[in-house]
Amino acid sequence: MKISGRVWKFGANIDTDAIIPARYLNSADLANLAAHCMEDADPEFPEKVQVGDLIVAGPNFGCGSSREHAPLALKAAGIAGIIAPSFARIFYRNAINIGLPILEAPVAAEAIQEGETITIDLENGLITQANGTSYQAKPFPQFMQQLIAAGGLIAYTREKVNPHA
Repeated sequence: MKISGRVWKFGANIDTDAIIPARYLNSADLANLAAHCMEDADPEFPEKVQVGDLIVAGPNFGCGSSREHAPLALKAAGIAGIIAPSFARIFYRNAINIGLPILEAPVAAEAIQEGETITIDLENGLITQANGTSYQAKPFPQFMQQLIAAGGLIAYTREKVNPHA
């Protein structure tokens, strides 16, 4: 599975409150979450982000509370994947559970700039810039690749329980 998209760049320690501010947590409406995604980190982000865009960030992305709204808001806003040197553990698992690919790649996170178009080969963990420079991230195990391809844990489970539905 390969994804390509334009990069949005953020710094270190982007917490879940920056991803989706607490004042919007009274809603489970994905369109509403998308409309406010990352607005405290970049007020123009919700209006400018496009489906298929990618985030490249500094270490400890998704730190803070364990709110599932954070990866849901990113996915609803159209973010196709995230690259960072490291992720908060609970954010990492929540992202995988909803089928949002995230890759740990410190060198790539440092080198890639906002506005670039990059391609991610999820099967091999290969991140490639438009100029041909590539970076290796740790690829997901096969099971996690299947979760992401299915659209997350719930969709994957539905496929396995009732494959002909």
